[in-house]
Amino acid sequence: MDEGYEVYCGLDVGKSEHHAAALNAAGERVFDKPLPQDEARLRELFTGLQQHGRVLVIVDQPNTIGALPIAVARDCGCTVAYLPGLAMRKAADLYPGKSKTDARDAFIIAETARAMPHTLRAVDRDSEVLAALKVLSGFDADLTHECTRAINRLRSLLLQIFPALERVFPGTVLTRSLVLELFIKYAGPTGLRVAGRSNVLRWARNHSRKDPVNLVDAIFAALGEQTVTVIGTEAVELVIPRVAAQIKELKHQRAIVAEEVEKLLDDFPLSRVLMSMPGVGIKTAATILLTIGDAGTFTSAGHLAAYAGIAPVTRRSGTSIRGEFPARSGNKQLKNALFRSAWIASCHHPASKAYYQKKRDQGKKHNAAVICLARRRCDVIYSMLKNGTLYEENPAQAA
Repeated sequence: MDEGYEVYCGLDVGKSEHHAAALNAAGERVFDKPLPQDEARLRELFTGLQQHGRVLVIVDQPNTIGALPIAVARDCGCTVAYLPGLAMRKAADLYPGKSKTDARDAFIIAETARAMPHTLRAVDRDSEVLAALKVLSGFDADLTHECTRAINRLRSLLLQIFPALERVFPGTVLTRSLVLELFIKYAGPTGLRVAGRSNVLRWARNHSRKDPVNLVDAIFAALGEQTVTVIGTEAVELVIPRVAAQIKELKHQRAIVAEEVEKLLDDFPLSRVLMSMPGVGIKTAATILLTIGDAGTFTSAGHLAAYAGIAPVTRRSGTSIRGEFPARSGNKQLKNALFRSAWIASCHHPASKAYYQKKRDQGKKHNAAVICLARRRCDVIYSMLKNGTLYEENPAQAA
C-alpha cells in the first residue's frame, strides 16, 4: 500500500451513521465527527479533506453498510483501503483504555493505516464481475448453511422414529434426488409400508435413471427390523416431506447460483488462469479471486502464503526455543480453498500425487502433507496471477 498520503481518514461504519476520524501525515487530527449514511455529507467530507492533499479512506467493513462510503470516496478521487477486523483488534490493544466507542475505533483505524500501512488490504477493484461474484458467493454460502441444517433435521427425524431406516441413507445418499422425491411422496416408514415394495419399486424406476432395486430392497429390509411404532411418528411423518422438499429446493437454488457464477467467471480472464491449474474448479477460483484479486497487494508468494496461513511460523528465543510450527492464523476462506484444491490435486494430478507421497514418506501426516503441497502450489498461483499465464507442467522439476 502506497504510504504517500497527506490525510488518513478512518471510518467506523454503521447502518445509519458512521464516525470519521482524519489524521494528517504527522498524526494530528483534522476531522473527528459522526456522519450520516448520506452521499452528500460523505462527499462534502472527502472533498474537504482533499484540500490537504492525497486522501486515503480506510473502512473496517467494505461490504453492505460500508459500500456507499467506498463508492463515494472513489467517485471523489480518494484511494480506499480495508483494515481487517483481526488487525484492528490487535492494534486496539496498543492503545490505553478498554472502552469501545465509534470515535475510538475510527481513530485507531486511521492511526493504524498511517503508522502500519502493511496491515491494510485493498478493497475490491472497480469490477462489476467481482462485485457480483461476491454477492452470489455470499448467497450460496447462506444456501449451503440452510441446506446443511435441513439435512441434519431430516436425519434427526428419521433417527427419532426409525433408526434402521436412517442407516440406509449414509452420507450424501440422503440428499440424492430419488431419495428426496421418495420422502416427498411416501413421507416415512408408514407410507412406505402401506405402498408395498412392488409399488415403491415401480415408482422409483419411473423416477430414476439407474436401477433402484438395491436401494428399495435395503429400505424394506430396514423396515422389517422394527415392529414397534415410536410415539410421535405421525407428527414426524408430517414434517419429513416438507423438509425433503426444502432440501430439494435449496439444491435447485444452489445449482442456479452455480450457473450464474460460472457465467461471471467466463467473462473474467483471471478465472481461466486459475482453473487451468489441476484441482482448481469454479468455487475455488471464485474464493481465491474474492480474497486476493490479482494478488497485486502481495509483495511475494511468501507474503501470500503467510496471509493464507499455510506458511510455517518460526519461533526462536535464545537457545532453548527453536523450530517451525503450523500457522494458526490467516484468512480461513483462502486457506480452506487452497487446502481443498491441493487435496484434490494430490488424488488426481500425478506430479502433485508424487509430491504428497514424498511428504508422507518423510513421516508427515495427511493434513501436514496437503499443507506442504498447498504451500508449493501457492508459489505457482501467485506467479500465474501476477503474469496472467496459464498453468504449464514442468517435466524437469521433480514432483
